[in-house]
Amino acid sequence: MGAQSAGPLVVGVDSSTQSTKALVVDAGTGAVIARGQAPHTVSGGDGKESDPALWWRALGEALRQCGDPARQAAALSVGGQQHGLVTLDAAGEPVRPALLWNDVRPAPQSERLIEELGGAKAWADRVGSVPGPAFTLAKWAWLRANEPAAAAATAAVRLPHDYLTERLTGEGVTDRGDASGTGWWASSTEAYDEEILAHAGLDPQALPRVALPGEAAGTVRTDDLPLPRGALVAAGTGDNMAAALGLGLRPGQPVLSLGTSGTVYAVSTHRPTDPTGTVAGFADARGDWLPLACTLNCTLAVDRIAALLGRDREGVEAGGSAVLLPFLDGERTPNLPGASGLLHGLRHDTTPGQLLQAAYDGAVFALLQALDLVLDADAGSDTPLLLIGGGAKGRAWRETVRRLSGRPVVVPEAQELVALGAAAQATGLLLGEDPAAVARRWGTARGAEYEARERDGGAWERLSATLTDGAALLRR
Repeated sequence: MGAQSAGPLVVGVDSSTQSTKALVVDAGTGAVIARGQAPHTVSGGDGKESDPALWWRALGEALRQCGDPARQAAALSVGGQQHGLVTLDAAGEPVRPALLWNDVRPAPQSERLIEELGGAKAWADRVGSVPGPAFTLAKWAWLRANEPAAAAATAAVRLPHDYLTERLTGEGVTDRGDASGTGWWASSTEAYDEEILAHAGLDPQALPRVALPGEAAGTVRTDDLPLPRGALVAAGTGDNMAAALGLGLRPGQPVLSLGTSGTVYAVSTHRPTDPTGTVAGFADARGDWLPLACTLNCTLAVDRIAALLGRDREGVEAGGSAVLLPFLDGERTPNLPGASGLLHGLRHDTTPGQLLQAAYDGAVFALLQALDLVLDADAGSDTPLLLIGGGAKGRAWRETVRRLSGRPVVVPEAQELVALGAAAQATGLLLGEDPAAVARRWGTARGAEYEARERDGGAWERLSATLTDGAALLRR
C-alpha cells in the first residue's frame, strides 16, 4: 500500500512482455496508493509467444494485490506491449498464442511486403514507418503463410492492450498510438489503409475502432476483476506512448529507455517519415507524433555477457580497444534480424572488465546512433536526456550513456512509467485534462541530474567502423 488518498482514484496498467503491473493512483496528486504485479509466461523456441488469457489472469492478480483501492477506482487505462498479433475466433477466444513484438520470424514477410507495395520510401511516406519484422502486419503475413488454418479461423485481430480493453468493456477499441505500430494504420491519413489491408487479406471489419485522443473506450462491464462496474475505461495505448504520457513529455525532449529492449524517442509536432526504417513514425496518444528507434538487445544482452565473463554487471573497467556488438537475438536497429554478437579488437592485455564495458558501449551506441534521426528541429543539442527503464538504476549504464552521448542526463525518480502514463490517461479522461499536463502536475520527470561529459570520440569511431566493416558477418 502507498500514500493516503486525497482525490478520486484511477488505475494504470502496464501489460508488458514479462508481467502485468497495476497502480492505483490519486488523480489529484499522483501519489501511488497501491500496486500489484503478476508474471506472464513466454514460450521459447524460434518464436516469442504468449497465451492472451494469461494476460487477463495476470491483470486480475495484480488488481487483487491492490486490495480495496482498486475497487474504488473511478477510471482506468491499459498500456500494453506494442505490435503483438492477437487473433480471436468468432466467439472472442484466442485462435493461437499471440505473436509478440520481439518475434523476428516474419523477417521474410517484412521484406516482401516492403517490395510489393512500392519500397521503403513509399511506406515511410504513406504509413510513417517501414514495416520491419516486429510490425503486426508482418506477423499477420507470417501467420497466413505458415498457419493458414489459424488465419482462416481468425474473426478479429487485436493488439495486446486492445485485447484487455475489450475484455474490460466489451468494445473493440484501440488508439492511434498503438495502431500506428501495426503497419496497416497510415499516419498520412490517420486511418486504416484499405489497400494495404486488401493486399494482406485482412477484412477491415476484423479490426478495432480507433478512438480519438481523450475518448473513452467504454466502461467496466465485467465482474471477473476487483473493479467497480461502470468505471470509465480510457482507450489505452502502446507502452512507449504510455511512458511518454507518464513523463509528461513536451516536443523535443529525448528519452532513452534501458530495458530488455532499448528505445529512444521524443514527442514531435512533425509527422516522421524515415525511409531508412531506423525510426518508426509512431503517433502518440494525444495528437502529436512519437518518432522512435528500438533495439532488441539491451540490458538482458549485457547481463548475459557479464555472466559469461563471471562478473557483476557493474564490474566494468575503462580502457582497451575491444569492440563488442551484443546482437545476441538478432537486431532491429540496425535491421539485422539474423545477426549474432560480434567481438573485434581483442588483445592479449584485454581484461574481462574492459570486455564488459565494450558490451555496454555496443548496446548504448546502437541507440544513440538513432537519436539524431529521432530528434528534429524541436530539440536542442544540449537538451537533457531522460534515462528510464531498469538499466537507468545502474551506474555503468548511466555513465556509458553520458560518455557516449555528450548530453546532460536526468534519471526520473518515478518508476513504472507505463502504468503511470496509463493512470494519467485515465485521469485526463475522468477530469477532462490533457494527460501529459496531468503527469507534469504530478512531477513525474523530476529526478537526479548529471552534467554533460565530453563525448568519447575514439570509442564512437571504433564502434562505427566495426559496424560498417562487420556488416557482412552480421547479416549471416
